[in-house]
Amino acid sequence: MPHTAQDWPIGAALLQFPDTTPDGVPIQDAPATEWSRVLHEVAAEGFDHVDLTDGWLRPGDLSSERLHTLVRTLKTHELGVSAISVVRRSVIDPDPDTARSHLDYLLRTVDVAAELGTTVVCAGLHRPLTEAQRRAVWFWHEPGATDPVGDERTWALAVERLRAVGERAARNGLRLSLEMYEDTYLGTPESAVRLVRDIGLDNVGLNPDIGNLVRLHRPTPHWEDLLRPVLPYIDYWHVKNYHRDFDPATGAYFTVPAPLEGGVIDYRRAFELALRAGFDGPICTEHYGGDGLGVSARNRDYLRRILAVKLPAVEADRTEGRA
Repeated sequence: MPHTAQDWPIGAALLQFPDTTPDGVPIQDAPATEWSRVLHEVAAEGFDHVDLTDGWLRPGDLSSERLHTLVRTLKTHELGVSAISVVRRSVIDPDPDTARSHLDYLLRTVDVAAELGTTVVCAGLHRPLTEAQRRAVWFWHEPGATDPVGDERTWALAVERLRAVGERAARNGLRLSLEMYEDTYLGTPESAVRLVRDIGLDNVGLNPDIGNLVRLHRPTPHWEDLLRPVLPYIDYWHVKNYHRDFDPATGAYFTVPAPLEGGVIDYRRAFELALRAGFDGPICTEHYGGDGLGVSARNRDYLRRILAVKLPAVEADRTEGRA
């Protein structure tokens, strides 16, 4: 195994931090002291890595000088970058100009990622929240944008553009991880695996963020049926969990965020499956609602306890030829 339980890179997501300062300045344009304030909180919760979620800050749009400032700020807080996550910027957006802009941005992000010391850029095909989603208590209570089913031309465009990003990533010594997300070409295990296979690059894999799928207010497969088909392709992992219930009398579904050890996904079992399949990539802990950073820190500690048990067991089985 390339990592131990204690040094496995587990980064904090920055979902809970706003993209503007209290006085309305975009974080993108704010002084480095504002970046430092957030990163200090991350480090104070015991994290040694951070996922630079671009809903907070876009490294790919920083000038060279500002990028170097970000590198220095991260070093000040002794934080590594587990990955850069590019969110809601689909390279097959229905608007051609928007799609091309997103592709250019994703390529820029890949170009700066190595300077930040990360090994992974994570991207997906999900699009910005709709107005109904923004108004909802939890945005997944409302349907979002969808990729066109059976549209081979759009599928081929996704393959072409993500392959181009993967090739750029390979030249920079990086992995490209594609995030599973409902109603996109990464919305089912079968479609996600097909997309990776069609791209056909060794450094392009999947982020099996099955939390995105189990939280939906509709019938969903068992979490293990969502995970097993993608196990050979995992190269990064956003982990989060949800409580899920169904009332057969009314047909109503109910989901809310849960800590990793409390929701419907059994991450003890999930990590055993992933480790036996050879997963060795970074991890990002996410949580919506409340003190998302604090819950993410407890989730990190939970994962390290699991890894401390599972890693030696998997290694022993491999040594004895049982895995």
